[in-house]
Amino acid sequence: MSAALVMPGGHVASMEQAGEQILRVENLTVSFDGFKAVDNLSLSVERNELRVIIGPNGAGKTTLLDMICGKTKPTAGRVLFNGVDLTRMSEHQIVRAGVGRKFQTPSVYEDLSVLENFEISLPSMHGLFQSLTFRRTPQVRARIEAIADQVFLRDQLDRRAGQLSHGQKQWLEIGMLLMQGPELLLLDEPVAGMSPREREQTGDLLSRIAAGKSVVVIEHDMDFVQRIAHKVTVLHQGKLLSEGSAAEVQADRRVIDVYLGH
Repeated sequence: MSAALVMPGGHVASMEQAGEQILRVENLTVSFDGFKAVDNLSLSVERNELRVIIGPNGAGKTTLLDMICGKTKPTAGRVLFNGVDLTRMSEHQIVRAGVGRKFQTPSVYEDLSVLENFEISLPSMHGLFQSLTFRRTPQVRARIEAIADQVFLRDQLDRRAGQLSHGQKQWLEIGMLLMQGPELLLLDEPVAGMSPREREQTGDLLSRIAAGKSVVVIEHDMDFVQRIAHKVTVLHQGKLLSEGSAAEVQADRRVIDVYLGH
C-alpha cells in the first residue's frame, strides 16, 4: 500500500503524487516596448496543488497566465507542462494538452441554456464535423449533471445562461473548463463580484477541484487566499518577491511594504 499525505483542505495525495511538478516556469521574460512585464521569473507548481498568486496591480500576474496558456509569447524563457514546452505550442494545442484558462470576466454563451453551454465545452464538440454529429447520449447527460452538481448549477440546467447571477456565471465557466478535463486550471480572480456566501462556496469548490487537479488562482482578497491556498506566490514588478504559506507571506516585511500595507 502506498503512503499518503494529507494536504491543506483535507484531501489526500499519494506520496508518489506529492512533490511531483506539473508546471515549471523557467526564467520567463516578456517585454512590451522595452518594459518588462515579467522579468526572469521562475516558479513551479506541484500536481494537485492549489497555488494562489498575489501582488499589486502591474505585478505581472495576468501576463504570467497569458504566457502559460499561449495568449502571449515570452521574449525569453520557457513554460514546461508535464515536461512539454508550452511556449512552442498554439493556444488550442495547449488546451488539448490539458491546460484550462478562466479570465476575469465570465465568458459564457448567454443566449444558450446552461446545459447547452456545458455541451459545447465538450472536447467532442470542437470542430464542425464533431458538432454536426454530436448526440446527447445518456453518458454525456450524466457527465454534465455531475459537473453541474459540482458547481452548484444542477437545478439551473434548463435556464438561459444570461439569466444567471454574476456568481453563477463564474461557476458555469469553471464547470465549462471542467468539461474539457484539464489537468491544470488557471483562474483569474474567480470570486470577483461574488456575494460572501458565493465566495465561501467557491472556496469549497476550488479545494475539491484541487483534490484531483492543479489549480493556479490570481486573487486579491487575503481572507480568501488564506482559506484556500496550499502555497502563495507574491509577484512585484514582474519578479518573484516572496513565496510560502499564506501566513509566511503575510509576515514577510517586503510583502507588507509593497502590497499588504497599502
